[in-house]
Amino acid sequence: MSQRPEPRQLTVLRRDRITPSLQRVTLGGPGLAGFPADQEGGYLKLFLGEAENGKPIIRTYTIRHQRDGELDIDFALHGGEAAGPATKWSLTAEPGSRITVGGPGAAKPLPSGHDFYLIAGDMTALPAISVNLAALPPDARGMAAIEIQNEADKLELDKPDGVEIRWLVNREPGSQPDLLVDALRNVELPEGQLAAWAACEFSSMRNLRAFLRDDLGLRGESLYISSYWKAGLIEDEHKLAKREDAEAQAA
Repeated sequence: MSQRPEPRQLTVLRRDRITPSLQRVTLGGPGLAGFPADQEGGYLKLFLGEAENGKPIIRTYTIRHQRDGELDIDFALHGGEAAGPATKWSLTAEPGSRITVGGPGAAKPLPSGHDFYLIAGDMTALPAISVNLAALPPDARGMAAIEIQNEADKLELDKPDGVEIRWLVNREPGSQPDLLVDALRNVELPEGQLAAWAACEFSSMRNLRAFLRDDLGLRGESLYISSYWKAGLIEDEHKLAKREDAEAQAA
């Protein structure tokens, strides 16, 4: 069993607002020495201090870009009560400040060799979706439904011409759990081998899972689905909800 990498301290190099609802923080510095290459789409664990009960506050975020000496981490800005410690940190992190991170953890790429790809996610999954689309071969076909908070959150994504992007505006993340699955249900699926990748809010994930796994019959490497957060819950509570859901599915 491979040994988990020791946490390292990284330095904030830049802070940039990519869209009204997407904040980017670029990390680097001496602490990045020895960091493995080709980790775009993988993840870091961000150590954000301690909670009142003394437990460490740790949040998981995708590596959007990796360059020589730099990592870009993108944060979805839900705002209001949904703004957790990672979001708040991303808005206030000053160049030169430091943060302890763990990882990297493995990416969850799209499987190769499929004829059509169904992709769905909200802004928390946009970094991973962006990496996955860019990695597809030029002749790949599919549709990606991406939930954003307003029209200005649309991005120019590197993707094959045969993959359609459908941007779905929802100004209150977590309030429309049928939005993504309805978009996928409206896709005319061609003949051939289908693969799906989805990551989003918990209730939306469960609706997508029912469609992709139960209705379309996707299994194994042809299906990746995960919830990245749950409306109204902090990350530790969300992890408990995920575990209970997984146990119920296995029963």
